[in-house]
Amino acid sequence: MANFEEIGKKSTKWRREVHSRQKESKESFQTLSGIPVEALYTPEHLKDFDYLRDLGFPGEAPYVRGVHPTMYRGRTWTHRQLAGYGPPEETNQRYKFLLSQGATGINGVYDYPSLRGYDSDDPEARGDVGRGGVAIDTVDDMHILFDGIPIDKVSVSLVSCQPIGNISLQSMYFANAQKRGISFEKLAGTSQNDFLLETAVTIAPGVLPPRASFKLSVDAIEYCTKYVPRWNPISFAGYNYREAGSTAPQEIAFAIANAIACAEDMIRRGFLIDDFAPRLSFFHSAHNDFFEEIAKYRAARRVYYRIMRERLGAQNPRSMMYRFHVQTAGVALTAQQPLNNISRAAYHAMAAVLGGAQSVHIDGYDEALCTPTELSSITALRTQQILQLETGVTNTIDPLGGSYFIESLTEKMEEEILAILVKIDDMGGIVNAVDSGWIHNEIATAAFEYQIAIESEKMPIVGVNCYRIEDEELPIELFETPETVETQSAKLEAMRKRRSAAEAEKALDSVFRCCEDDGNLMEVLVEAVKVPISEGEISQTLKRFYGVWNPPLF
Repeated sequence: MANFEEIGKKSTKWRREVHSRQKESKESFQTLSGIPVEALYTPEHLKDFDYLRDLGFPGEAPYVRGVHPTMYRGRTWTHRQLAGYGPPEETNQRYKFLLSQGATGINGVYDYPSLRGYDSDDPEARGDVGRGGVAIDTVDDMHILFDGIPIDKVSVSLVSCQPIGNISLQSMYFANAQKRGISFEKLAGTSQNDFLLETAVTIAPGVLPPRASFKLSVDAIEYCTKYVPRWNPISFAGYNYREAGSTAPQEIAFAIANAIACAEDMIRRGFLIDDFAPRLSFFHSAHNDFFEEIAKYRAARRVYYRIMRERLGAQNPRSMMYRFHVQTAGVALTAQQPLNNISRAAYHAMAAVLGGAQSVHIDGYDEALCTPTELSSITALRTQQILQLETGVTNTIDPLGGSYFIESLTEKMEEEILAILVKIDDMGGIVNAVDSGWIHNEIATAAFEYQIAIESEKMPIVGVNCYRIEDEELPIELFETPETVETQSAKLEAMRKRRSAAEAEKALDSVFRCCEDDGNLMEVLVEAVKVPISEGEISQTLKRFYGVWNPPLF
């Protein structure tokens, strides 16, 4: 047993007589999120730490050491590299290339118009078509996107963040499976489907009001709970909150508050918590502060376990497991000296793995400049494979567990997360926190402080505010997005001429009537998209009923 009194005396003596003799490089040290970091951690920092209560064993409550008993010794994390650009024909080839090179899942990202519910030929969207992701307008595009890909065997992540885009794109994906004769029971994957992205992070002109956007998100959870048992109908996108500027504790707290709201709404709809909670999932960033990120994931698992068990009454152990995908931090990548990003992303990924992630995407080194080239994509995938096969990180479970520093930092992170959750509860929940503009203000404030730290050089960024190269010439080739607007516009024009106008009007009318009846929109859309009707037409129908919302400004 630790003799805390004796350790405390010797620690004080060491600081006074040994440590103080040598000057430190800074007056104070803290994590990226502002949590103070001491020079040395000892058992004294964990006086109240109870191994069984606070740490436990892998695959057992409170799941701090991982959600599976064997973790990576039994099954490695999924290598899910993000891909998407141009028309679906091009992205289909990138998916196949990555799978042929050892990717073990698909992580498909859509362009900005598709995410926000615009057709490719909409005048407001034309400048963004095919940029940042693949352009999808109709179910026909979804057929092309996954042509020749065994979606009954490969797990697919649909990075369709905003509910207004997700409910259409996810319905098209399911309709595509039906056309191919693939049972919903065989589909495995995840949709992001996070209303915070639509209303508080990546805000487009004329978004749905928070309450309506939230409803669409829960509709997808309800539909998948009923019909698509292996699908994760939502991935609470802490990653995007972090990219927008939030701190590590905010990233986790906002995601968990969102999960609480969705769970409570599903319960109001007549479901038991254990009916749907095993399929709730999360999506997080791996940022620059190595140990803070590891502590963040560990704290998230403990907080979530206790909330699901004590607040929401979950009984099924799977309902209490915090399962998450990690993408290395895009916001941490630099346009200057872009090859440095290979190192950054590798450290980020190692933090994700040491923190127990279920799947990982590593950013391409050129993502601060362009859509990843084939070379940068394969380099990122090889980084995952090197991490898995050559470093030994999979040999033991939670190798940093028990570290005085890691356990202390995990406790501090938990305290910060819980404090934010209390504030959100006091406002009446996450939807009210968004509607009032509080979430926007919190993220904007954190983003401003982060930027000031870089500009003041308080936060060193290699190649940006230190170790710069004057008159740098880029050592890489930039990706050129293939022509997409005219291709997609021609498809839309042909589709409108080919389909029955009466059937399209009937389908859109069924969507509007479902809104009036407060029904589950995905129940209607999985059939309606087959007519076909376009994503933009669906979006306009929803906006006609729910109206649009402008976030409050501070």
